[in-house]
Amino acid sequence: MATPVSGFIDGKVVALTSSPQGDTITPATAKPKKVEWTQPVREYVARAFDSDNSIEGITVAEVQARTKEIIQYYAERNMQESIDWADYPLPQQLLAEERKAALTKNPHVNASNGITNNSSSALTPQSKKRKSQDLDDQSRPTESSIPPWRKTNLEDRITFGNGHTDKKQKKNTLAAENLSKLDKADLEKRKQRFQLGNNGNKASPAASDDADMPTGPVIGLNESLEKSYFRLTAPPKPETVRPLRVLEKTLGLLTKKWREENNYNYICNQFKSLRQDLTVQHIKNSFTVKVYEIHARIALEKGDLGEYNQCQTQLRALYMQNLGGHPHEFLAYRILYFVYTCNKADMNDLLAELTPADKAHDWIKHALDVRSALALGNYHKFFKLYVEANAKTYMGGYLMDMFVERERFNALANISKA
Repeated sequence: MATPVSGFIDGKVVALTSSPQGDTITPATAKPKKVEWTQPVREYVARAFDSDNSIEGITVAEVQARTKEIIQYYAERNMQESIDWADYPLPQQLLAEERKAALTKNPHVNASNGITNNSSSALTPQSKKRKSQDLDDQSRPTESSIPPWRKTNLEDRITFGNGHTDKKQKKNTLAAENLSKLDKADLEKRKQRFQLGNNGNKASPAASDDADMPTGPVIGLNESLEKSYFRLTAPPKPETVRPLRVLEKTLGLLTKKWREENNYNYICNQFKSLRQDLTVQHIKNSFTVKVYEIHARIALEKGDLGEYNQCQTQLRALYMQNLGGHPHEFLAYRILYFVYTCNKADMNDLLAELTPADKAHDWIKHALDVRSALALGNYHKFFKLYVEANAKTYMGGYLMDMFVERERFNALANISKA
């Protein structure tokens, strides 16, 4: 009998454990370290098991397995907050798309389960401070190797009692065979992606809904200034897309409404729709940079790091094309974001790319001083920099709000030890 480490009960992710004899599977009675899933993740799981979203031919067990893989993938990379779960494809949708692609490629594929005899579906891999309304003037990263969770055999972590050696060996053999099938499927999927890129439709490395758009471009004909955001599941129609001249008017309207009403849910929805119209028309210019910068600042002000991270990822690519904007401002935000996520690898890469001119910039210098103060354990300097950030003309203070409590506890712990 298989002994999974985790599973789903009533649509929720729960920890599972095996008895010392290895013959039963029950929820763990000991209190493990509690994992706090964000509300968007919970809502995503609920939608996945909603009967209204079921697809004929896809069983609940398949949906459960795929949901677990998706959540575990992002949880192990601390990327839950950077994913827009409200628009992320449901597990049954991903399974249906894979089966459709497999059926198109190989007419001998069994349409009921979408697999052949030698392949398997691949795994699919959030005061005095300056307000955003005063500033009107960038998933998943591409993986170059197999994720660690595919390399790791979970069965090796389970301790079996005496007399179960053969059972454990059999499970390890089955796991190795499944891993081999996954490797083949993943390799085939990557091959198809590179073939698509050779035809001129290269996929963007950014983990963003804006990058997951049907290739075009289209020429917009819609004259409406306001339009709700809907994730595209088919090529966009020109009559539903707004041209650039209308989008420029839309930005002015949204900026004015944000100052007057401060309704974040409405503004975020409208900005995502605006970004979508820019993407499907392949518009990349100074106006595109301005849209992403304003949306990123609004998301920062409201503490929506998932939306901010999507904008930051796109801005990084746009700045490389020298389209204007405020690259130094968002480079400073990026440094503080890495301090918040404790991402030392990416932080070291970023520091290696900084030029003397970058380091001399006031906002970047402030962000580097924050990183240095925490690296040296100089909490007195850190809190002085926190006060300065709230008085500066940029929004680094909002990012520091995300980790100031954590560092305050660390400082008190060190003081107590002393």
